[in-house]
Amino acid sequence: MLPLRSALLFTLTGRVSDTVDIGTSPLGHRRIIPVAGGEFEGPKLRGRVLPGGADGMLVDSEGVAHVDVRMALQTDDGEGIYMQYRGLRHGPPAVMARLERGEPVDPGEYYFRIVPFFETSSKKYAWLNRIVTVGVGHRLPDGPVYYVHEVL
Repeated sequence: MLPLRSALLFTLTGRVSDTVDIGTSPLGHRRIIPVAGGEFEGPKLRGRVLPGGADGMLVDSEGVAHVDVRMALQTDDGEGIYMQYRGLRHGPPAVMARLERGEPVDPGEYYFRIVPFFETSSKKYAWLNRIVTVGVGHRLPDGPVYYVHEVL
């Protein structure tokens, strides 16, 4: 068996704006969380998160938040990158309630993982179109922080 190896691609710090509560359907409770901005930085690229994306989060009957995010990144040298990811966030109900209230919570108290994919027309960053990445996240009051790793 081959060992799983990875390398840090970047750390992304996002900012979100007011959540739109869609309500509860047979699938769960849906919220749309607009992306207001942010920044990312890593060994191979850095830049900013552009406003205009969103997370179509669905919280299921077991309290698991299924994140489903689309956003645009702009590198510090002006290149555009489309980033989409799905993931899961869950933990003990008391911990998740503290997160929902915007209280600081130790990331070790809950599970927050994402699987980002990228799309770009940039020749310089075309390698992003051909990699698999995973991220570990934690939630701050004004948005998430992700440590995104390229699977080597």
